Amino acid sequence: MCPNCRAFITTDDRVCPYCDVRQEPKRAERAPSSGTLLGGLIPQAHFTTVMILTINVGLYLAMMIYSGGGFGSIDGRTLIQFGAKLREAIAAGQWWRLVTAGFLHLNLLHIIMNMWVLLDLGAQVEEFFGTARYIVFYFAATVCGFYASAVIMPGLSAGASAGLFGLIGAMIGLGFKDRYGIGGMMRGMYIRWAIYVTIIGIFLGADHAAHIGGGLAGFILAYISGTPNAFGGWKEKAWRVAAGICVAITALAFIEMFMWFTSGPRF
Repeated sequence: MCPNCRAFITTDDRVCPYCDVRQEPKRAERAPSSGTLLGGLIPQAHFTTVMILTINVGLYLAMMIYSGGGFGSIDGRTLIQFGAKLREAIAAGQWWRLVTAGFLHLNLLHIIMNMWVLLDLGAQVEEFFGTARYIVFYFAATVCGFYASAVIMPGLSAGASAGLFGLIGAMIGLGFKDRYGIGGMMRGMYIRWAIYVTIIGIFLGADHAAHIGGGLAGFILAYISGTPNAFGGWKEKAWRVAAGICVAITALAFIEMFMWFTSGPRF
């Protein structure tokens, strides 16, 4: 990938055919990419992905303890208490559910499947787009996904899949932006990902409105933003500021959830 324009080029190119910038010789050593542990069986995720996974697993364990159940399904009352998407609650002003719902899961199979996909997909998206864009994509996909769900589908909903579909949409967006070479291959691969996950979701009763809303948000943001410029600049600083705002809003959402949780009012 050209460090100047981030276009995909071959290893034989000494000058980028897109921006005419001379390429520096590659280093002999490089950090291992995702999917190198145990032959790719266990993906090597980045710090941001591990943090998201830790929050998801921690909240699932907390819900299990609160509900008094085992490793099975989480009851609806507990999901509401911890901030699942509920149309009536969001309409009443509990905006934070659009964020917190993306970190909750309905049962053990639900969280295992989502966290496995996150480990692999998150590492790939962060490698191509960088940490700042990755955080913004995931946050925006989660919020847009559950907003679409609140508008279209009544009832409870939760799960990381809205954010995950945003990451899939981001990789598809990158494939459409770079239509040739590896970009075209990636586009086809991640479109198949989206189709497979949607088919599986039909049998599992997934929230397709959240998936579509999250996927569209990730696609649009990635297509507009492109990949990071290796030389920095004001755009990269703006993405870092946006990522910081997303983290701050996420923290505020959980603070609001905790305050509501401890205040007594219930739906």
